[in-house]
Amino acid sequence: MNQLFYGDNLDVLRRHVGNESIDLIYLDPPFQSGKNYNIFFRNESGSKSEEQVQAFKDTWFWGPEAEESFHEVVSTGGDLAQTIVALRSILGECDLLAYLAMMAPRLQELHRVLKSTGTLYLHCDSRASHYLKILLDACFGGTCFRNEVIWRYRRMPAISRDFQRVHDVLLRYTKDPDGRATFNKLYDELAPSTVQTWGTKKQNAVFKDGHRQRSSTLDEESLGVPMGDVWDIGIIAPVAKERLGYPTQKPEALLERVVNASSNPGDVVLDPFCGCGTAVAVAERLKRNWVGIDITHLAIGLIKYRMETAFGGRANYEVIGEPTSLAAAAQLAGENPYQFQWWFVGRILGRPAERRKGKDRGIDGRLVFQDDPQSKGLKQIVLSVKAGKLAPAHVRDLRGVLEREERQGAAMGALLTLHEPTREIIREASSAGFYNSPWGTKHPRIQILTAEQLIAGQGLSYPAPGHTNMTLRKGRVQAPPPAVQQSLPGLARAGAPIGARRKRSRI
Repeated sequence: MNQLFYGDNLDVLRRHVGNESIDLIYLDPPFQSGKNYNIFFRNESGSKSEEQVQAFKDTWFWGPEAEESFHEVVSTGGDLAQTIVALRSILGECDLLAYLAMMAPRLQELHRVLKSTGTLYLHCDSRASHYLKILLDACFGGTCFRNEVIWRYRRMPAISRDFQRVHDVLLRYTKDPDGRATFNKLYDELAPSTVQTWGTKKQNAVFKDGHRQRSSTLDEESLGVPMGDVWDIGIIAPVAKERLGYPTQKPEALLERVVNASSNPGDVVLDPFCGCGTAVAVAERLKRNWVGIDITHLAIGLIKYRMETAFGGRANYEVIGEPTSLAAAAQLAGENPYQFQWWFVGRILGRPAERRKGKDRGIDGRLVFQDDPQSKGLKQIVLSVKAGKLAPAHVRDLRGVLEREERQGAAMGALLTLHEPTREIIREASSAGFYNSPWGTKHPRIQILTAEQLIAGQGLSYPAPGHTNMTLRKGRVQAPPPAVQQSLPGLARAGAPIGARRKRSRI
């Protein structure tokens, strides 16, 4: 079964991914850009809203953690250890070396899990690509380097005293030094001038030995010119349906080339830095098996939402690493309150809201749904996550937030809590009354959902959640959606785990 892991990819690789079990690896790790990246959400008009939440930090500093990672690599010995020691003698204890010390053991593990016929693509830019290539040479051997693919794209011009950067690099390595890896030849379309001179493939114009020739027979070379190592693929337009708001999201067209070129249907594709899940979504669509890993519940929730909307609930996978018991949820809340918040909000397919002064005060997330099938207007459930003890005052505060947000489309509020509410709290929530939807359904204006209820598969009550949830931009639909459900009274299973069973297994 396809698997989506929450956790540090180094730990996941070591514990869950077996030797030579992966056919294709694509990784788009942090670039050592020194920036913090936020997810930007969009309002119902399609324009960028002010709401955002930090997705990840691409900043690295030399300190105890980097020192520990460095010594771990050195202790293993071999070419990689000698390489990282040499880099330290050149660079010193700098931020760049901290980044490379983080990447080195992960590249070592990726080499271990890759099949002898497998291929790895490392997506990077000019900030650290030359150093990453040195590490890859040490892990795979220099003879296993196959291509430096240039992904060229257009972008808005920026004022700079340098040439504008308009490309990324994909470093392609095979496990076998002789290049005996899966490789399906791809083709570029013929240039218009070539078609004009030699005709179309219907006229049996073929490409042989580096030259365009006429032929009396039609073969595979008539498909066009064998693809080179410079790929002109546009970035995702700001208004494109494919865009989900994730800051480093890559176009599906780019991943389609990678997956089609270096794997076959039924092969296993691994993305250890999953982000918003472009690689696994493409693998799913192209009938590959896949493994995705990310270290934030924010990304895991976004990937689950993407798989649900893109494949109409037919994507079959299991999520490993999420809390599956109340004790595990409590542990997550104690260790990292923000991860607990993102996990809870993501499980009900909501979006987190960054804490800030003004209109977002008291709101930890939002769930946006379509109120009326005949109207373009959207409604919201404002979400408040509480890991500590609940009090009736928390319900009253949420009612005040709901009243304040009514002009912005807030129809209901929900307390997402680790602890069971008291009778007094339940009574206070019940006094808020009900929301009557145009769908003919009735829903409590203030709802309380516990972590235990969430784990058991219970969600929030709102109109037809399977088809009206408009919280995040939907992924490109890959299969016909199921029939629209006109009404769904009572509690909906919007918070149920998407796509699957929970069990720990090795690949």
